[in-house]
Amino acid sequence: MSRAALLVLADGRFPAGGHAHSGGAEEAVKAGRITGAESLESFCRGRLLTTGLVSSALAAAAVLGLDPRQLDEAADARTPSPALRGAARKLGRQLMRAARATWPSPELDALARQFPKGAHQPVVLGLAARAAGLEPVDAAYCAAYESVSGPASATVRLLSLDPFDATAVLARLTPELDRVAAQAVEAAWRAVEEGVDALPSASAPLLEIGAELHAAWPVRLFAS
Repeated sequence: MSRAALLVLADGRFPAGGHAHSGGAEEAVKAGRITGAESLESFCRGRLLTTGLVSSALAAAAVLGLDPRQLDEAADARTPSPALRGAARKLGRQLMRAARATWPSPELDALARQFPKGAHQPVVLGLAARAAGLEPVDAAYCAAYESVSGPASATVRLLSLDPFDATAVLARLTPELDRVAAQAVEAAWRAVEEGVDALPSASAPLLEIGAELHAAWPVRLFAS
């Protein structure tokens, strides 16, 4: 497979359902923690170094062939919020549909049978990357970028933020994206030898709390 498959997998137009989720940005906007480009950058950086790192390592580990059920259990253990666990599985179910149509794979078929209501999205992402012939680092980059691109795109809608400013935020985060992807791959290789407990468990309690508050809203623009 061509490494250009990464462009397809990471493309915001890939029908994986991410457009319906703000990555916590909607609640953060309402709470006044995101008010413009500067605070959006701080929010995205925090998300990248916590949720982004964990998701990247899970995805890279799936590419390396670690047991998807164990990876899904590890993702559950690293996601205290029931609302976030539900969102991750919903995204995983949608990504599974798109991935199986794009890169048919017995491993994806088996995971879909194991988790009819959806496995955690990073685990599905890793198996999709594996099916596409990509490397662990490719899956890590894809997961890391998704962790910040979702909130950036959502904030354009939520605050009418200039899209150029939102894109500039993502560009300024690229050195940290590189570091997170490298750390994630290193952790995934450790997990091959030591098991899933070697994967990072960086936490973001405010995101977890915000997700629970957001899930109780009667009217929401985004699902999470």
